[in-house]
Amino acid sequence: MHEYGIAYDIVETARRAALDNHARSISKVCVDIGEISMINPEQVEFLYTAMIEDDPLFKDSELVCTVCPPLTRCDCGYVGKEIYVCPDCGALPTIEKGKEIVVTNIEIEADEK
Repeated sequence: MHEYGIAYDIVETARRAALDNHARSISKVCVDIGEISMINPEQVEFLYTAMIEDDPLFKDSELVCTVCPPLTRCDCGYVGKEIYVCPDCGALPTIEKGKEIVVTNIEIEADEK
């Protein structure tokens, strides 16, 4: 279950960012999940919710997962979403995006200094 490790890393990344910025709370964490990353976003959201349940820093926090389509490029000049066979020349295209899992934004509430 890779989703557990992913959810844990998301929680800890958000926690570290919040504490580094003297936050009272975390209101939203946004994550891009590549379509071909082999990760189920619904399971990540479920596990995230379970992990933060009793943590006051994450009270009423929301995880927003955005599934991102793949981007491939072929030596012949093709750029698109085909991951197995280039539709122009039949070669194997190079996958440039679509496998990543990235925390893109963390919204926090912090006291004025």
